[in-house]
Amino acid sequence: MLVACTLFWGLSFTSMKALELTQQQLLPGADSWFFTALCVTARFAIAALLLLPFAWNQIRTLRRREVEQALLMAAFGGSGLLFQMDGLAYTSASTSAFLTQGYCVFIPIWVACSNRSAPSPRTVLSILLVMTGGGILAGIRGNEFKLGRGELETLVASFCFSGQILSLEHPRFTANRPLGLTVLMLFATSLLALPLTLLTAPSASACWQAYSVPATGAFLAILVLFCTLTAFLLMNIWQRQISATEAGVIYTMEPVFASLMALFLPAVFSQWAGIHYLNETLTSRLLLGGGLITAANLVVHLPGRKSPTLKTPA
Repeated sequence: MLVACTLFWGLSFTSMKALELTQQQLLPGADSWFFTALCVTARFAIAALLLLPFAWNQIRTLRRREVEQALLMAAFGGSGLLFQMDGLAYTSASTSAFLTQGYCVFIPIWVACSNRSAPSPRTVLSILLVMTGGGILAGIRGNEFKLGRGELETLVASFCFSGQILSLEHPRFTANRPLGLTVLMLFATSLLALPLTLLTAPSASACWQAYSVPATGAFLAILVLFCTLTAFLLMNIWQRQISATEAGVIYTMEPVFASLMALFLPAVFSQWAGIHYLNETLTSRLLLGGGLITAANLVVHLPGRKSPTLKTPA
């Protein structure tokens, strides 16, 4: 289920890129921050509204710890998105994709410190495979790498995403119900991005103009139904079945799926929207980097001792 979750998140990269290219044609003078913040505000709010009827009974009887967990996840996840978006303005997309995977390192370190025990050799091996594969996939070269504002903000974003993943494992929230929790989390994330949308909007009508053609509605529908509603439901329901360390490794499949989809979806989206968005090409870098990340997922699920979970008392 979590691999399926990363598949949908991988779909979001090409969908958001195509959406922004289409919106730039509609509002050529608008800042990219506006398009990104507007998309986050709209997709999370619509996803929450679609799920609301199915979760109404849980919403009416929300417990204090469910509200606490939902707001915690929204704060970590929403902050991570904002730091990641701003960091992209100061570094390359490939470097950002590589550093975002830092949560597969942050999570086992946090768990080890909390439990006062060292990560297992299997966990260490899977982390090394992920970081090596991610670096190859992103085309990172040591002599070209620098740690500037963009890189630091991306690391902060990855740390925030670690908090979001860990908050699903915390024993304090074991009894929480996923549907009501997800609705509240989605609404809270949308509200977090709303001020940035209002601050960067070039005019009062820009929000409507950005979605004034059918193609933008189609891209938004993909992001809402698959990349937000379905993906976060899968995450909130199924991640609690495994440790946060294992989940962090599984989530690194996201850039692999994103790279595979970039081989053919841009041409399809270009035909839909009348934009210039070229397919990427299959390279040895994709095969080797993706293969190492896939191997890391196999290693972490080999029979034997499982990765430790948090032992913090509820």
